[in-house]
Amino acid sequence: MLSFVARRLLQSIFVMLAVSLIAFTLFRFVGDPVAQMVGQETSLEDQARLRETMGLNDPITTQFVRFIGNLTTGNFGYSYRTRQPISDMILKRLPATLELGIVSLLISLIVGIPAGIYTALHRGGVIANSILVTTLIGVSVPTFVIGIFLIYIFGVHLGWLPTFGRGDVVALGWWNTNFLTVDGLRSLVLPAITLGVYQLTLTMRLVRSEMQDVMKSDFIKFATARGINKRSIHFKHALRNTLVPVITIIGLQFGGIIAFSIVTESVFQWPGMGLLFLDSIRYVDIPVMSVYLVLIALMFVIINLIVDLLYAVIDPRVRVESAR
Repeated sequence: MLSFVARRLLQSIFVMLAVSLIAFTLFRFVGDPVAQMVGQETSLEDQARLRETMGLNDPITTQFVRFIGNLTTGNFGYSYRTRQPISDMILKRLPATLELGIVSLLISLIVGIPAGIYTALHRGGVIANSILVTTLIGVSVPTFVIGIFLIYIFGVHLGWLPTFGRGDVVALGWWNTNFLTVDGLRSLVLPAITLGVYQLTLTMRLVRSEMQDVMKSDFIKFATARGINKRSIHFKHALRNTLVPVITIIGLQFGGIIAFSIVTESVFQWPGMGLLFLDSIRYVDIPVMSVYLVLIALMFVIINLIVDLLYAVIDPRVRVESAR
C-alpha cells in the first residue's frame, strides 16, 4: 500500500511540473503585460525600467525557476491589472466556486444515481425511455443555452429566482457562504442546476451501464436461483458492486465542475474563480491566468489521488496488484 501511495505521489509531482511549464510558457504569448499596465503617455524608458523591475528581461529558465519557487512557497505574486496579491483574489473567489461545485455535484448524484438504477431495472419502460431521452437532450444542449433558458423561465417569466450574483452571504472568517441565508440559497439554485445537468447525465448513464453489467453476472444469477428477494439482490448485491467504479467518476466530476464552471459563472455573473479567469484573459493578466491553471490542475491531482486511495481501500484487487 505504501508503494502504491508513493508511486501516485511521484506521478502527481511530475504532472504538476508539466502543468506549471505549460502555464508558464502558454501565457507568455498572449500580449505584453507592461503595455496593459501603463497608459499611452508612459515613455519607452519607463516601460523598459518596469519590465526590468518585473524580471521580464531575465532568461526564460530563470523566470520559470522563479515561477516554480513562488508557487511552492505560496507566493503567487501580484495581478498586473489590480496590483493586488493574487492569493487574496483567489481566496475571495474560491468559496463561491466551491459552493457552486458542491451543490452541482450533489444535484447530479441525488438525481443521477436513482435515475440510473431505475432505467437499468426497467429497460424498455415508458418512464425509463423518457428519462433517457430527456437526459440525452440535456447533455446535447450547450451549458450557456440551458442557463439562458432557466433564466428566462424562472427569473424573467415567473420571477421566482434571482438571475445573477450570489445574493446575501454570511462571512465566516475569510469564507463567505451562501448556505446561511435564504437569498443566498435562492441565488444558488439556477447556476447549480445549469452546471449539474451535464454531470447528472454522465452519472445516470454510468450507473445504468454498470448496473446492467452487474445484473448479468454469475453471482446475481446464483442469488436469484437461491430465491433471494429482488430488492435485496438489486440494492444489497448489485448496487454495491455498481458504485465501485462510480467513485472514480465522482472525483473526476467534481474536478470537472470546478474547472468548467467558467461558462456558468459568466452567464450568471457568479463571482467565482471562473469569472476571475475570464477577466484576466480580457485584460491579459498573465500571473492570474497562470496561477488559475496551476490551481485547477492541483485540484485535479489531489482529487485523483484521493480517488485512487479510496479505490484501493474498496477494491482488494488494487491492493493485491500494488503489492505485487
